[in-house]
Amino acid sequence: VQLQACGGGLVQTGGSLRLSCAASGRTFSNYVMGWFRQAPGKEREFVSTISRSGAITDYADSVKGRFSISRTNAKNTVNLQMNSLKPEDTAVYYCAASSSSYSGTSSSYRYDYWGQGTEVTVSS
Repeated sequence: VQLQACGGGLVQTGGSLRLSCAASGRTFSNYVMGWFRQAPGKEREFVSTISRSGAITDYADSVKGRFSISRTNAKNTVNLQMNSLKPEDTAVYYCAASSSSYSGTSSSYRYDYWGQGTEVTVSS
């Protein structure tokens, strides 16, 4: 699976961004999809995940209530709507695809394929 993320940019505190990830190469609906992020000098961390059908989602505590993940299997895309952005959300955001069961997909090692990342900067 090839993953291409886009939608990052510079936004002020309290603003919104919508990240998108387009998949190609394999049957998209066979994969659990996730978003991770990596801030400068920090380890990559889990942001959100969505089940194959889109019926089940999960979020890191730090983004609950502000971020929303969705997918459109017919278009091979997964999106991350980010609202009420904070400076601590500044990071490179990566989409990833997992062939594993949904359980445990908050762990990066469960993912088989990764996109190239899109940078999000939130100014204070």
